[in-house]
Amino acid sequence: MNVLGFRSFWDLLPIAWQMNRETEAIMEKIAEAGFDGIEFIPPQNPKDDAVFAKKLENLGLQFIGQISTQAPDHAGSFREKIARLRDLNPVMIVSHSAKDSMAFDQQCAFFEEALAVEQAIQIPVAHETHRGRAMFVPWTTAALLRKFPELHINADFSHWMVVCEGMPLEPDEDMQLAISRAIHIHGRVGYPEGPQVPDPRDPYYEPYVKQHLQWWTMIAQERRDAGHTQFTFTPEFGPSPYLQTQPYTNMPVADTWDINAWMFRTFKESLMK
Repeated sequence: MNVLGFRSFWDLLPIAWQMNRETEAIMEKIAEAGFDGIEFIPPQNPKDDAVFAKKLENLGLQFIGQISTQAPDHAGSFREKIARLRDLNPVMIVSHSAKDSMAFDQQCAFFEEALAVEQAIQIPVAHETHRGRAMFVPWTTAALLRKFPELHINADFSHWMVVCEGMPLEPDEDMQLAISRAIHIHGRVGYPEGPQVPDPRDPYYEPYVKQHLQWWTMIAQERRDAGHTQFTFTPEFGPSPYLQTQPYTNMPVADTWDINAWMFRTFKESLMK
């Protein structure tokens, strides 16, 4: 299976980012590093969208757009943000959807609307397994996936690792269902006390790296068995406060560019074993 690697702007640019020479240089660096695309929220100013799209085209990079729904109208914000992303021609949209505090029937109403929007725009939407969102733990996610057979997820199991304070190596029914519905992966390694190990190359964290690689490999196998020839993966080790820092100096304990490049290589190598 061909794995397409996407690079996030998360640790490289401010959240309120814009198109300028710095951004263009970062995009060029991403292309030179061999990534297939970029995953992030759109530019702060919609007037930058056309310039961003043209730069992507010139570099031969694809785009995965991100959105985060907001209160008080999560469904309304989903529709509004999806409408803007559609014009950037993303291959996929990753959505931080709804809230963990919403009642199950409210979550169902949101995802019913979200699926209708996805059907209308004909762009795959992967709802992220993120803390604070509707899919913050395996069992509530599984309940939604059983309710909506068309619903798909972006597997960021690092969040589940910390929310559940550890996960079983062998997936149970809820995990197996999540794995079968994943169409994208955020490749970050969590551990029982946090969503991001300080450095996945450190042998101390090897058990957690192996556990996440097992889940990710199972997802890739599910996609391959379903007849798909390629799969998307975004290594997503982020900046502080996700990335730990040294006391007093606040210096980062590792370089996220190196970590993310290593994580993508390691995942691809694991698929060949």
